[in-house]
Amino acid sequence: MDKHVLVVDDEAHIRRIVEINLKRLGCRVTLAADGVEALERVAADRPDLVVLDVMMPRMDGFETLRRLKGDPETSAIPVMMLTARSQDQDLFEGQRAGAVLYLTKPFSPQALLEGVQQALSGEEMGK
Repeated sequence: MDKHVLVVDDEAHIRRIVEINLKRLGCRVTLAADGVEALERVAADRPDLVVLDVMMPRMDGFETLRRLKGDPETSAIPVMMLTARSQDQDLFEGQRAGAVLYLTKPFSPQALLEGVQQALSGEEMGK
């Protein structure tokens, strides 16, 4: 799989775990520690998918997602939420803002890879 994935999480060990697994899938991976850095990375090198945490400093994942989906240049990039926030209202917020998938932490590597493949194939949440 020759796809570029941007992984956005404020926890370095989570970024690293996701990166290792995505590289096993054959993806090129770029990392960002928060939403501000994510928007900079997207502007510099358009990824095929963004894997996005919710709770981060400077700009949270929901605001990052809204900005990505609100910009015609980036609105078509699929975004997969990967977060510890597992309440129904969080899932609804992610779906309403445009996330194609919502995976909660802790997660299994298999669930991550299946989610990434699903998001890259164009399938949406609940399908």
